[in-house]
Amino acid sequence: MKTNPNLTRLISELQTVGRAEKAQIWRDIATRLEKPLSHWAEVNLGEIARVVPAKATVVIPGKLLGSGEIDKPVVVASFKCSASARRKLEAAGGKAISISQLLRDNPTGSGVVVMR
Repeated sequence: MKTNPNLTRLISELQTVGRAEKAQIWRDIATRLEKPLSHWAEVNLGEIARVVPAKATVVIPGKLLGSGEIDKPVVVASFKCSASARRKLEAAGGKAISISQLLRDNPTGSGVVVMR
């Protein structure tokens, strides 16, 4: 049972919007966030730079880490984001946002890439 009220609220929102919008992506993210913390995704900026095209929107059901370099604008939504990852992403013209914000901005989940 998750005890973080922000996390439980997010999981509930993801499930609700996923059902209402028939957007399986949000229900999948909710399922991943329900898992133990040790199973959450931890993705480095360098990995995003290698596999994601410029101007893409990425969601990470876990934490964005600042290892590696990125030189293209990408929007990354994650539950947690390191300060160095945020700085590097913004320096490249991208931005780091919360999963909640992405859910509000794109309730259908169209065009969103899930990393792990």
